[in-house]
Amino acid sequence: MDVSSLPWPTTRPAHGGVELREFRTEDVAMVRDLATDPYLPLIGTLPARADEAEARNYIHRQRGRLAEGVGFSFVIADADTDAALGGLGLWLRNHQQGRASVGYSVAPRARGRGAAGDALLAVTGFAWTFPELFRLEAFIEPDNRASVRTAEAAGYTCEGVLRSYMELGGTRRDMSVHARLRGE
Repeated sequence: MDVSSLPWPTTRPAHGGVELREFRTEDVAMVRDLATDPYLPLIGTLPARADEAEARNYIHRQRGRLAEGVGFSFVIADADTDAALGGLGLWLRNHQQGRASVGYSVAPRARGRGAAGDALLAVTGFAWTFPELFRLEAFIEPDNRASVRTAEAAGYTCEGVLRSYMELGGTRRDMSVHARLRGE
């Protein structure tokens, strides 16, 4: 599979109260809200406390992820209003080994509504439309209890902790690996 030639889904992946869609310019306010979370700028390309221009640049980068061969970068959108609630990635760098990774974040103003769990279930269903994928992985800091609960509620099993796995914000950090296998 050539990731860069994959089509965008014609039907939005959806579950519960959310749909997954492409980033749009109108999502600037949500992106700026995401940038207020002290953790998120450590794990991606979103600058801390992004101004409008930085948020627009971030959106532009997300819209190019598929063409770059990285994978799908979705907005988590409210199924009724289409309002942007957060972001979610289905990263296909390891698809040739039958693996993909997922990452999700909900803007602080939209938290507590179950959007992350619904979005994770939506992207999991979408991922299984690719027959070469057999394993989806989420890497989560073990003390991020909200994210751990989200992954577990979506059927992802914690397989253990990878000690000093990744550098974030200049500090080596442990990551727990949560996985879901095709058919689970």
